[in-house]
Amino acid sequence: MNDTFEDRLLAALKAEMAARPEARPVAAARRMTGRRVLTGAAVLGVAATAAVAVPMVIGAQTPAYALTKNADGSINLKINDFRDPDQVEKDLADMGVRADITYLPLGKRCADGRAPFVDGDRTATTAEELRSKEPAVQEELRKRVEKTASSKAIRPKNGITIYPKHIRPGQIVMIEVAENPVEPTVDKPGVAWQFSGRLTEGPVEPCQVVDQPGAFEIGDATPPPGS
Repeated sequence: MNDTFEDRLLAALKAEMAARPEARPVAAARRMTGRRVLTGAAVLGVAATAAVAVPMVIGAQTPAYALTKNADGSINLKINDFRDPDQVEKDLADMGVRADITYLPLGKRCADGRAPFVDGDRTATTAEELRSKEPAVQEELRKRVEKTASSKAIRPKNGITIYPKHIRPGQIVMIEVAENPVEPTVDKPGVAWQFSGRLTEGPVEPCQVVDQPGAFEIGDATPPPGS
């Protein structure tokens, strides 16, 4: 697979616009990022920012996850073992962040429509912009999406980093993490895990599991132009 970040960004925007009767503000879709052994990190989804490689460390003596509060107020979530998401929610609540955490097998995701988008995740995008293949237009779309509320509040940095200063009162951090049941190796590289995250004011409906096409694709590790 040779799609660049911009290819995926525009494809997701076009798919959402195609389902609408006319061009109007588009809600930023889920942000996806997944680790690739030896080939960098895959980026999927409209609201994606820079990807980050996260080591998978699983062992009998290893905590399932670690939450660290940084000097700037941000919170790092590093997942070592995909279990006990309820406890992650409780610990984040103790740190002042309401969260909805869901773990899934790679290749699956929660269906769209679980919760409403926040106003800050809507970008004014026209059909003409989505059809354009001009690099300048694609770059402008990418920058526009990176300024959304969810992209500022939840980022793929040092695992998953949450920025409470960008979370308004009453907002909930929704995070889905999909684990590959087969650990990638040097000989058989692949996506170890993916995560998606966005903000919502709720209510959050139960996860209806659906297929995630392309979840196992690792791309060619070629960075986007200008990166």
